[in-house]
Amino acid sequence: MTGMVERHSASVEDYVRTIYGLGERGAAVTNTTLTARLGLSPSSVSGMINKLAQLGLVTHERYRSVELTTEGRRLACDVLRRHRLLELFLVEILGYTWDEVHDEADSLEHAVSDELIEHIAAKLEHPTHDPHGDPIPTADGVVEKPTTRLLEHLEPGTVGTIARVWDTDSELLRYLTDHGLTLGNRIEFVERKPFGGPLVVRVGESETVETHFLGSEIAQTLSITVQK
Repeated sequence: MTGMVERHSASVEDYVRTIYGLGERGAAVTNTTLTARLGLSPSSVSGMINKLAQLGLVTHERYRSVELTTEGRRLACDVLRRHRLLELFLVEILGYTWDEVHDEADSLEHAVSDELIEHIAAKLEHPTHDPHGDPIPTADGVVEKPTTRLLEHLEPGTVGTIARVWDTDSELLRYLTDHGLTLGNRIEFVERKPFGGPLVVRVGESETVETHFLGSEIAQTLSITVQK
């Protein structure tokens, strides 16, 4: 873990975290996808990618994907550890809901000291996942490899448990809460409607089971631990 004196700027940290996050999802990491994800101009993104390359944090060839170097991945894990521990602290200790924490953690992650982060980790009894089911890197930069699968990629008849939500949009998270599509809940993939139609799922146990019709945006957001 780096000390605050040695840290890069907030914008550099945001970029490496975003690059890591896109790669974590299996998405192509290019100037185009980064522009869409960050909501910035192509010229701004291109300039920052060149800066990251000069800092030794990424490798990049024109018109090809952007990849984190070993140092870049270490920095990304450091930022993710701070971010995800802060999110969990806000939920578990301060009573925030999971749809309220991303922006708060996004601001705090650049200012909080590593010493405070380790105190937070100890207070939370060294958790392994944040409120959205994302794995929390260890202080040594080790990240648990996911064993979950996106709902979109499953076959009808699959039963499992909602284990991770790949989105930070507050409105979407509130929608999931209102419809019982939250971590730990049982989910059964019943049917995929034809011609690009929604996925039909059942959520909950016995008398509390509810049927939902989910579009691709949500189906690509929920990761499931499949029941064996």
